[in-house]
Amino acid sequence: MRAVVTRVRSASVEIEGRINGQIGQGFLVLLGVHADDGEREAEKIADKICGLRVFDDADGKMNLNPTDAGAAELLIISQFTLFADVRKGNRPSFVKAGKPEHANITWIKFNEALRSGGVPVREGRFGTHMRVGLINDGPVTITIDTDNL
Repeated sequence: MRAVVTRVRSASVEIEGRINGQIGQGFLVLLGVHADDGEREAEKIADKICGLRVFDDADGKMNLNPTDAGAAELLIISQFTLFADVRKGNRPSFVKAGKPEHANITWIKFNEALRSGGVPVREGRFGTHMRVGLINDGPVTITIDTDNL
């Protein structure tokens, strides 16, 4: 499983001309599900994201996780293109990405694991064309891969 986590002041996702999810301060998470990922990987990466200490404490140091930061929320966007393979030619291959049915189930498990961490979670919609907007804060962007945890 692969996540690109961006600390934001605000973020939103629009689907078919309507806002589907919107947050204030928190994380915009682009999540890719690998063909071999399952519930274990979903829980592992969710725990890591909920524990990321990249929000400022009273001294202005990045020392607080989303829960400790108080008003932090999460906006989760499924993105199979995070497993694009561009080693051969210029047209990406997506064979390492999880098949839609498998990826959707794993994405749901990931979102459930985040919610159990006590942070408000908003979502895009799996398998749809989305327009994502954000105001990056920092910028602070971190890539997390379960193969490296």
